[in-house]
Amino acid sequence: MDKLKKRSDCPISCSLDIFGDKWSLLIIRDMMFFAKSTYGDFLKSAEGIATNILAARLQSLEDNKLIVKLEHPDSRAKVLYQLTKKAIDLLPIIVELYLWAEKHLDIPADLKALLKEAKKEKDKFIKTKTQQLIKQIAG
Repeated sequence: MDKLKKRSDCPISCSLDIFGDKWSLLIIRDMMFFAKSTYGDFLKSAEGIATNILAARLQSLEDNKLIVKLEHPDSRAKVLYQLTKKAIDLLPIIVELYLWAEKHLDIPADLKALLKEAKKEKDKFIKTKTQQLIKQIAG
């Protein structure tokens, strides 16, 4: 997932080189929808990412400017990870993945409720969520 290494000039291929592994979009999802921001937060995700994989994915996301690392206000031993505008621009894609999954897979009831709202007025949902995320990074 080296940011300088490309398999081809295809935009989909290049995008997958950045976030197409098994974990990167899940980290971004956790940051967007579940307000996770520390290494420990990500380790607690249901998918059970290994520590070495998590460290590598966070570094790759940082190298590709999808997240930034900030000082933790309460602990020098911790850091905070924050989405960048570049990562927030993935929100419509993540919403579409959620909607695809709802159509083709069994998903939890709480997620179905969120998707019902998103489907009702998808553009408004994405715009509102994008504004919330941008406000977080500005603030």
